[in-house]
Amino acid sequence: MATGLLVTGLLAAPAQGQPRTDTSAGPGAPIGTVARTVGDASFEPGPCPKTPEPIEALEGARCGTLTVPENRAEPSSRTIKLGVAIVPAETDTPKPDPIVWLAGGPGDDAVGEAKMAIDGGLNRDRDVIFMSQRGTYSADPTALCPNIDEFNARAVGLVYDAPSTERLHVEATKACRDQLAGRGIDLSAYNDTESAADYEDLRTALGIKQWNLFGISYGTHLALAYMRLHPEGLRSVGIDGILPPSKAGSAATWSSARQGFDGLFKACADQPACNKRYPNLSATFDRLVRELEAKPVTTTVTLPGDDKPVKVVLDGGALVNWMTSATHVAPQVPAALDELAHGKPQRIAQQWAGGKLSPQAMGRVAHGLVYGIFCSEWTPYESQEEALRGGQEAFPSFPRSVQAQAPQLTFLRPDCDVWNVPAAARSIRDVTRGDIPTLALSGGFDSQTGADNGPYVARTLSKAKVVTVPYEPHVVFATSKCAQEITVSFFDTPDAPKTGCLKTLKPPEFEIGP
Repeated sequence: MATGLLVTGLLAAPAQGQPRTDTSAGPGAPIGTVARTVGDASFEPGPCPKTPEPIEALEGARCGTLTVPENRAEPSSRTIKLGVAIVPAETDTPKPDPIVWLAGGPGDDAVGEAKMAIDGGLNRDRDVIFMSQRGTYSADPTALCPNIDEFNARAVGLVYDAPSTERLHVEATKACRDQLAGRGIDLSAYNDTESAADYEDLRTALGIKQWNLFGISYGTHLALAYMRLHPEGLRSVGIDGILPPSKAGSAATWSSARQGFDGLFKACADQPACNKRYPNLSATFDRLVRELEAKPVTTTVTLPGDDKPVKVVLDGGALVNWMTSATHVAPQVPAALDELAHGKPQRIAQQWAGGKLSPQAMGRVAHGLVYGIFCSEWTPYESQEEALRGGQEAFPSFPRSVQAQAPQLTFLRPDCDVWNVPAAARSIRDVTRGDIPTLALSGGFDSQTGADNGPYVARTLSKAKVVTVPYEPHVVFATSKCAQEITVSFFDTPDAPKTGCLKTLKPPEFEIGP
């Protein structure tokens, strides 16, 4: 599923009646340099959180650790530690309201996304705060489960949606659950409600009166929950690649896939050269899904930096899931589908395997948080019939075996059966209402969180600005200078972000094969 703020006057008094200890560095000390305890949470300055690779953007960051209860509903709960990194503003006189970065996933670590945030200019005149969500790479404890990543790599050589693959998939999920529970992790505490409270505790412990949120992908799901649960400390909120908690689930991923695919297919059809060479690309794709589901294709590829051959099986479900990610390499998609249609599956097979076998796919995602969200907040509130209907409505020509496994969420229901956590309160599915200024960003090629989610959330947010950046995939901030400019201008003036750059955008130049 998919990828961070201060200075004078910010050391505000904590909420009335809450116990506090304070090791003061003097009035006006930069955010993150003062140890403070507020209620059950405490912040301690210290070393920067670990990251898989060095991140230049974190050089010079002010860092530390937030300690919070693992389960706030349990008086005897143990505590957990969350890594915090604060990248200072470029200006000497930063604005008093930092930006806090909410990572995607679920299960990604915000600290590891610092380069994306800083490269996009978010720290121009505000500090940017990154905190590892509970269970993620730089948190303690972690809930990573590399065994699931290893299975996902091995599964590129299996029929994607076969019953035999499902059994192995669920076995890997159960092994992850057993390992985490065996370490004493309270799996029922890894969810949006606790994560939103973690960030609110961080705001209070850092002495920040008000801050801004910027969430990408799953981080938008958390941002919308945070806005509903803790609106009082929020000046403005940016959400990019929007996943509303009120409609999250299998049916929504099917709808998003349809929107993203159609956006790309239309862009090809609108270009004479692409349309002439690859006419009716949508029908070609649908036909390939049906044919591969009936008769999967097996091939062997090698990946960059490794001469060892990798067996890859492409069936209909694999092709749908490849396509969901392939909107990130949109210029190649028509040629790749045409190659597959003419008996040359290597390009798609190599991309499909490369995503699963890359070092970045190993040991970095907090699967304990992934299933904590999915299995307490999604599956209890979407029936199997509703999930299947989502596939049937979006892609009526697909075989039922493909429709039964939503993109990005294969075997979700049996996984959640073995994960075995209680359902979240039904209120987790409530729409977010209010008048917090909100920038709702989407990409026209986003096949993971469809662009219609922007207008959907804006219906109940009276100060929302809806922006769809054409020709861009999931998380436009990562790929579009225009999206970055709009976002930075939004935090400067939330009521009037500058969107003029949208008029200059042109469709991609599709690769035209021989």
